[in-house]
Amino acid sequence: MRFSYAETFCDPTFLAPLAQAAEDAGYDSFVVPDSLIFPAASDTLYPYTADGDRAFLEDKPIIEPFTLIPYLAALTNRIRFTTFVLKLAVRPVVLVAKQAASIAVLSDDRLRLGVGISPWPEDFAAMDVPWERRGARMDEMVDVLRGLTAGGWFEYHGDVVQLERCKISPTSARPIPILIGGHADVALRRAARAGDGWIHAGGDPSELGNMVQRVHALRAEYGRASEPFEVHAISLDAFSIDGAHRLQDLGVTDAIVGFRYPYTSEPDTQPLQEKIDLLRRFADTVLSKV
Repeated sequence: MRFSYAETFCDPTFLAPLAQAAEDAGYDSFVVPDSLIFPAASDTLYPYTADGDRAFLEDKPIIEPFTLIPYLAALTNRIRFTTFVLKLAVRPVVLVAKQAASIAVLSDDRLRLGVGISPWPEDFAAMDVPWERRGARMDEMVDVLRGLTAGGWFEYHGDVVQLERCKISPTSARPIPILIGGHADVALRRAARAGDGWIHAGGDPSELGNMVQRVHALRAEYGRASEPFEVHAISLDAFSIDGAHRLQDLGVTDAIVGFRYPYTSEPDTQPLQEKIDLLRRFADTVLSKV
């Protein structure tokens, strides 16, 4: 079992010392959220809270992932960085491939690219990308990401994405892991069919087991059961040794842990040293013993 440290919406000046502290404490990964805009008016529900309210996101500081990760990678040596998750379907896929390949090369392959479809129509409108056919676009963008970041000549002629023969340089000698986020069955299918792993986003804890079983059943359906696959999950079970073992038995490879409730409209006033003390205490009592 590996552990990823999540600290969301904190003072941006805390991020570097937190990444360094998490690395020193033995965490495998530092998760990096993504957010583009907060619209003044929206009736869209947030899919991972009980009431669907997303007001907690207003004015929360979230640094753009492809800006933050190189900065943190330059100040650390071992810890990996997992986008959690990058809103791929609203971005230009060739630019994402170039950014991801560049980060992978400069960070000695410490990037895990977690990707998903933004649930907000407002993101699509702001980025001038059609809301329609977003699922098909997402599927084809994952194909293009793999093709371009593999190095060498690549072209793609899909129903949504068209790319004439081209290549990017440099690219990493090792494939960038692409992890698919989302709880809908279509997202689980996408992860099973095209992903190197699946990222759970929280929500009802009773649903986690069924989703893990479903994605593994789908992998067998697609003939991929024997291939390596990561399952990243948020669960209270991760906060005890016995619970972490239950997650392992379930098929979870990476537990995402944080030590402050993020779904609140209140600003984060927790001091940096308290955050560091909490992540170290967990490392001493659970992480080092699993």
